Amino acid sequence: MSEDTFDKEINNLPEKEEHSDYKPVDQTDEAVKHQLSGMYQNWFLDYASYVILERAVPHINDGLKPVQRRILHSMKRLDDGRYNKVANIVGHTMQFHPHGDASIGDALVQLGQKDLLIDCQGNWGNILTGDSAAAPRYIEARLSKFALDVVFNPKTTEWQSSYDGRNREPVTLPVKFPLLLAQGVEGIAVGLSSKILPHNFNELCDAAIAYLKGEDFQLYPDFQTGGAIDVSRYNDGERGGVIRVRAKITKIDNKTLCINEIPYGKTTSSLIDSILKANEKGKIKIKKVEDNTAGKVEILVHLAPGVSSDKTLDALYAFTDCEVNISPNCCVIDNKKPHFLTVSAVLKKSTDNTRSLLQKELEIQRGETLETLHFASLEKIFIEERIYKDKQFEQAENMDAACMHIDERLTPFYPQLVREVTKEDILRLMEIKMARILKFNKDKADEFIARLKSEIEDIDRKLAHLTDYTIDWYSRLKEKYGQNFPRRTEIRSFDTIVATKVAEANEKLYINREEGFIGTGLKKDEYICNCSDIDDVIIFYKDGKYKIVRISDKLFVGKNILYVNIFKKNDKRTIYNVIYRDGKEGFHYIKRFNITSVIRDREYDITQGNPGSKIVYFTANPNGEAEVIKVTLRPNPHIKKLVFEKDFSTINIKGKQSMGNLLTKYEVHKIGLKQKGGSTLGGRKVWFDHDVLRLNYDGRGQYLGEFFNGDCILVVHQNGDFYTTSFDLNNHYDADIRLIEKFDAEKVWTAVLFDADQQHYPYLKRFTFENSAKKQNYLGENKDNQFVLLSCEAYPRIQITFGGHDSFRDALIVEASDFVGVKSFKAKGKRLTTYTVGEIMELEPTRRPETEENEENAENESESEETTATPGGEDENGQMNLF
Repeated sequence: MSEDTFDKEINNLPEKEEHSDYKPVDQTDEAVKHQLSGMYQNWFLDYASYVILERAVPHINDGLKPVQRRILHSMKRLDDGRYNKVANIVGHTMQFHPHGDASIGDALVQLGQKDLLIDCQGNWGNILTGDSAAAPRYIEARLSKFALDVVFNPKTTEWQSSYDGRNREPVTLPVKFPLLLAQGVEGIAVGLSSKILPHNFNELCDAAIAYLKGEDFQLYPDFQTGGAIDVSRYNDGERGGVIRVRAKITKIDNKTLCINEIPYGKTTSSLIDSILKANEKGKIKIKKVEDNTAGKVEILVHLAPGVSSDKTLDALYAFTDCEVNISPNCCVIDNKKPHFLTVSAVLKKSTDNTRSLLQKELEIQRGETLETLHFASLEKIFIEERIYKDKQFEQAENMDAACMHIDERLTPFYPQLVREVTKEDILRLMEIKMARILKFNKDKADEFIARLKSEIEDIDRKLAHLTDYTIDWYSRLKEKYGQNFPRRTEIRSFDTIVATKVAEANEKLYINREEGFIGTGLKKDEYICNCSDIDDVIIFYKDGKYKIVRISDKLFVGKNILYVNIFKKNDKRTIYNVIYRDGKEGFHYIKRFNITSVIRDREYDITQGNPGSKIVYFTANPNGEAEVIKVTLRPNPHIKKLVFEKDFSTINIKGKQSMGNLLTKYEVHKIGLKQKGGSTLGGRKVWFDHDVLRLNYDGRGQYLGEFFNGDCILVVHQNGDFYTTSFDLNNHYDADIRLIEKFDAEKVWTAVLFDADQQHYPYLKRFTFENSAKKQNYLGENKDNQFVLLSCEAYPRIQITFGGHDSFRDALIVEASDFVGVKSFKAKGKRLTTYTVGEIMELEPTRRPETEENEENAENESESEETTATPGGEDENGQMNLF
């Protein structure tokens, strides 16, 4: 608008009267307010409905968003078996999709990357690295064979007009497969979102078949990127559920970890960024990260010197995108409304829809076949009865008269026909060319009619057994395409990684006792220990108070600090041995306790809380050690014994708020350490959880035994590799474990194997495993050696049944302990036979070590009865001295 025009418009506005009733709209003009609110409410509701129904949320019938459906419809119209330029497909789709080429191109690339409906050619990007696809003019696509088989059928498709009314498009495509669950989908609408995870093709077919048979089924996600998932809280894909997804990490050596598979929704770039950020924050310690990803993921994580590979592996799961939580939200459009369903409900609806579509196809096919049969019968009668040669037909005045005559001639044959004869049928008969009449063959016509009747009977049989026909449909799909879709994501249970246990102790904790500060920034003050920035610190004061605080750069905690260290939650092995004075001149008490959990920054008291109380002796023992102390009392004429000893092992471990036991009523001069003690908690009872492949102290899985310092765990793999490990909870184990138990250096093992170097003859060997963290193989150096059996029986018996041309021979039973001696695990062993072996199995032993031990004990007891001896005298305390 020009300046002159603007001035004219202003001048033409009516002038406001001097005494007008003008007031602000938001105060008086209710009509305008109502109009605006109504407009906003209606327009926003229309907009929200459109986004939900027409853009972001998939339809339950075909599992597609509108843009995806229009892309597939356009590709079907363009389909001639050859590839089409993506730019051409995008342009063609714009006839149906009103939202521009960018949204169409992105949706097409996403469909292509799922490798199910679209056959791609060119650079379509990489879901592993996150690289984008080439420009649409450089890449090509066509419908896959699976899409052509499953997605399209114009005869069963419901059509509607496109947005501009120039074309027809499908309301939904007649998809005869749970496509929604196979591809997965993610969309954000107004006020709601949808996130359905992809599932395995074969498992979907199996689940549909199970549902049709009335059997139970269970579906879990499967991702193209692989990895592992914990589905314990999947909740059948309903909102509120969650799955944990982990990358697959293998240990190449003690200094290198390799990430081979990544979590769903992540790329190698984003994963590496999260690793580098965790390294910058000090959560993990790495030297460098190498990305060698091409066709498969390969990210090498090189560790810093002195860093535990097992602990770093856990830290990668705890602090990086190597483990992510995904919350599914199964929202779909059904009957023009959004519904929140479970994955099982979606599969059931899809299977019912497939059965309905198959029924429609059969009914249409039956109708078409009946029509073909009807006209074939008419044609046969018309030609055989030579109706076309009738004089009345030839002399008919007009077409109507000719049709009436033909109808009269056909009337006697109506019982042979499928339906009544119409004028259109007669007109079609009159269009038969003479050449066809001359070539008519009665036998071929009868054969054709018989084949049509057979087809109709087959269709009727399928309709009568529609469920069985649908089961066959899914079975054929699985047989035809299932080999292309193996499960890529491993389903397993995960252990919960406690971040404080695996965080790298990259900081140092210091204390300034005079000023009452602790922190990682007090570099010039007293060093306490290494720590991470997410650790908690426990502080004991001389007056018996204690509290838990967070690690920080510098924190004022008060003076009179007695003890500071890192606090481990739920730690029942760390035992505090304490002697305190109750009040200024009260009695002295002794107590032992642990602290498993407290509220951070709250002050607690290990004394009875009386003013003037004081801790006079304190030790923190990481494995429940109990020392012996020497207590010296102040001289007092009423005390006969000024010095005595006290063993903490005689004090029971109780709660942190217990009063403790009375040590003495008299005034204490000093307390000193007399003797260090051992653990009173015994060894660690250790279990191995085969689900998560981790050790635990909580009673989950296989019990391995009670472990003391120096004890080891023996691990034997399926391929014959074996090694020993400590019983540290940070240890990691592979899935192909044949045997895991507490290591016993004296235990004799018996193995039978086929030796590849000796024409695969069976060999038997007896040996003991070595205590070594290095992987070794007891089957021998030749990788083609075949495992038969491994036994820990002291006197195993091996039975060999012969086969082939030696099957007439009696079975051979070998006493292993008599057959071969105990040698190194590297020994080849002794050949069992040169005959053809049918089966080798272990029999129940006829003797056990307990029998021999009992016999020896009986002999010893009989000898001891003949002579008696006094073992020695009593010591000064009246105790027996056995030495």
